[in-house]
Amino acid sequence: MSIRTLLVVGAGHAGLEAAFAAARIAASRGRGRLRVRVVTGRLDTVGQTPCNPSVGGVAKGHLVKEI
Repeated sequence: MSIRTLLVVGAGHAGLEAAFAAARIAASRGRGRLRVRVVTGRLDTVGQTPCNPSVGGVAKGHLVKEI
């Protein structure tokens, strides 16, 4: 059984979501093993949501208030 490594660069909201999605997909398929590694420059900003137009697009105000 081969072990593959997926490297996700960036531990913001999108990076963490990508890492979790990849792990879920790999677990559901059951083919081989997948190690997911997340790389970030600062541990104190893991999962931090930026306050710019990339969050929510047109509905930014509603999404940010819900978070």
